[in-house]
Amino acid sequence: MIQLYIQHSCPFCQRVLRAADEMKLEEGKHFRVIDAAPGTAGREDVLKRGGQSMVPFLVDGATEMYESFDIIAYLKEHGRT
Repeated sequence: MIQLYIQHSCPFCQRVLRAADEMKLEEGKHFRVIDAAPGTAGREDVLKRGGQSMVPFLVDGATEMYESFDIIAYLKEHGRT
């Protein structure tokens, strides 16, 4: 399942969540949201996996990416698989 590491106060994270909603992707069915606010285990995971503590961060198997527009494009192509 696609994992989206986000911080709820982040406008770029909100952009990704809005796009997922517009694509009718459902949390828990098509993707999983992981809290990656500073000081959380999710933020530590982002740092370990991607080398930067930026959010949003997508993980889908071996695919890992930052950048909200790249994540949205990925969700359009792979969000229902």
